[in-house]
Amino acid sequence: MNPAVVPGAAAPLALPLRAVLMMVASACLFGLMAILIRHASHEMHPFQIAFFRSLFGALAAAPLLLRGGTALLHTHRLGFYVLRCGIGTLSMLAAFWSIAHLPLAQAIALSYSSPLFVTIGAVLFLGEVVRMRRWSAVIAGFIGVLVIVRPGSDAFAAASLIALLGAAFAGAVTISIKFLSRSDPVDTIVLLTTWLWVPLSLPAALLVWEWPLAHLWPWLVVIGVLGTAGQYTWTHALRLAEASSLAPFSYLQLVIVAVLAWLAFGEVPDAYTALGAAIVIGASLYIARREATLARALRKEALAARGPPVV
Repeated sequence: MNPAVVPGAAAPLALPLRAVLMMVASACLFGLMAILIRHASHEMHPFQIAFFRSLFGALAAAPLLLRGGTALLHTHRLGFYVLRCGIGTLSMLAAFWSIAHLPLAQAIALSYSSPLFVTIGAVLFLGEVVRMRRWSAVIAGFIGVLVIVRPGSDAFAAASLIALLGAAFAGAVTISIKFLSRSDPVDTIVLLTTWLWVPLSLPAALLVWEWPLAHLWPWLVVIGVLGTAGQYTWTHALRLAEASSLAPFSYLQLVIVAVLAWLAFGEVPDAYTALGAAIVIGASLYIARREATLARALRKEALAARGPPVV
């Protein structure tokens, strides 16, 4: 019997707590990784950093085979994995480029516009019906993006468009995970994704290839390990609890990055970035909550349509 449904057991409380802890851990891991990417980008092209993040991240994921065996490598959706990882590689390259060329808090804040693109993609590719309240949240979110980017002003940076492109690709990846998680376990998704990223990220790295200096190798290894650990804890958190309930904890990454960027590089987020980030995060939280409410309503309708159980 599943212990999570045993009357009086403590598991129903423990599972959400584990999910929160894993989401907080992923926010910390990804935040620290962003700081190290910026540090390495002072002496290395971000495309090369992305490749070594993939390479050492794949090695860090290899121990999963000790637990699950080669059965983890079997999937009926290999073509879909390749497509998903191709889009994910573009998202990673864009994100690493923006981290190297934008104030860190701004780059991370723009990455949180991804749920806005997920909503649009769900309409275009999944046939979802999005009504006025969610469309209003999407519009508000993009207003927040404009506050951060400030097109037409002296503060506008073309790299911010690359950050938005990365967020759009990340939205497509999120939609693809909805399909993969229906049939494949978490370990398979993490393992195949990290391994496929290696050959897919190599061509961009070769265009700007220079062998890393000796003192950069330890940082590249740590970046890869942090990336895989962050992806693993994030994926598991989403398996244990609803994404809408975990979203506020994922935004902890922005706070971590802002504090560490101030300590390490003397970067202080300006008022426009703070205000725009608040609008984007607020809109994304509303979209997540609204989607969860609609999903629960649909489940209730489905259960009611089945009628009472036959005894």
